[in-house]
Amino acid sequence: MKIYFVFLPITFLFLFACSKEDVKLEAFSPEAFAYDLGESWEVNATINVKGFNQKDNAQSNTYTASISYSVDLLTPEGKKIEDIFSDVINKTNNEKITDLQLEVQFELDSTYSLGKYKLFFHIKDNFTNKKVDSSVEFDLTE
Repeated sequence: MKIYFVFLPITFLFLFACSKEDVKLEAFSPEAFAYDLGESWEVNATINVKGFNQKDNAQSNTYTASISYSVDLLTPEGKKIEDIFSDVINKTNNEKITDLQLEVQFELDSTYSLGKYKLFFHIKDNFTNKKVDSSVEFDLTE
């Protein structure tokens, strides 16, 4: 009976030590800026993402990640423009992918007023369906 009391805690410790930690999908370091093109504005933005699932292809020794993302724009007047940009990134690499940089580029015509704008990123890991949101502000100024 004493053996059970010794091996039972050791077994639990072994099981908890070997269990896989659930990695959280995380978006970080968002940046956005706009270039005046004269008749319009070019908006560029980036955000990094980590904690996504990767498929391991043992035959080709590669790792694949798949991320979908879309961006909404909030104008200074409070008008929300949904899906002003969207993309899917399918990245394959010979080594595990630690993070991905997502890039956004679109134009705003001269009907958009000067002021503070906000971008909302909606990011999804296509292998696990985990989602994360983030935002960043930028200015249209003369």
